[in-house]
Amino acid sequence: MGQYKANSTNSKSFSLTIENTKIGELNYTKWYSFKAEIQLADNSNYQLEPKGFWDSKIELKKAEKTLLEFKMGWKGILITTNFNESKKKYLLKLKGLLSNRFILIDAEENEILTVDTDFKWSKLNFDYTIETSTELDNMENKELMLLTILHCINYYLTIIVAAA
Repeated sequence: MGQYKANSTNSKSFSLTIENTKIGELNYTKWYSFKAEIQLADNSNYQLEPKGFWDSKIELKKAEKTLLEFKMGWKGILITTNFNESKKKYLLKLKGLLSNRFILIDAEENEILTVDTDFKWSKLNFDYTIETSTELDNMENKELMLLTILHCINYYLTIIVAAA
């Protein structure tokens, strides 16, 4: 099982690390934007772009190819990956109604990841602690998936704050 940390350097940038080794960044174009860029440690770049009415769906793209998409659903955020032309579905949801913990479950309802959110009042942003299962650790493109999940959680928190 992997233990990752995601720290916000400001309200627009998040750095993902494992054992103090940086594996990627999530950078937003502007504060509270759904448009973002992922840069992995190997310097490969990916774009997260909102689509649909009221930006209801977000797509992860490498050039023009869509690798992943997610949208808000009644039970949480529905994630569909399309890595190597193989589609898989996941659900990211809060562990409990008033929880600060998110979980990712696969189509068989196996819990494959937990994310604890930690709001930093001094910085007015979140830091995250991510714990992965062996299934996620063995996933191809796991770093890309982890950074996209950070974006999903930020998306969720932004939608909830806007609705309040």
